[in-house]
Amino acid sequence: MNWGILQDSCTNSCESMVVYAPVDITGIQSMMTGCDSSNLAILPSGFSIVPDGLESRPMVITSRREEKNTEGGYLFTIAFQILTNASPITKLTMKYVDFVNNLVKMVSQNQAIDA
Repeated sequence: MNWGILQDSCTNSCESMVVYAPVDITGIQSMMTGCDSSNLAILPSGFSIVPDGLESRPMVITSRREEKNTEGGYLFTIAFQILTNASPITKLTMKYVDFVNNLVKMVSQNQAIDA
């Protein structure tokens, strides 16, 4: 199969978000020409960065800029959708669970992934 990445992103003053999905380019091309898209798997994954809800404010009132500290932070959320098997009665193996755990670990640490 010939694979590509379908991606969209959004950034504003409140959040940043990236959503992407690996797609079969041949399937996308046939769908664009009017073929049936019901067999085309598009499983979006991505991440978002949003404020943690705590208001950023100075902890120390001072006239010197370098002495000001702020509290508040951001939440980083990552989500994956992975097709394990088309059969609803198939059980997950520990090997597959380990693969998914390693995938999440490598992506969150920004490492290369060998599939």
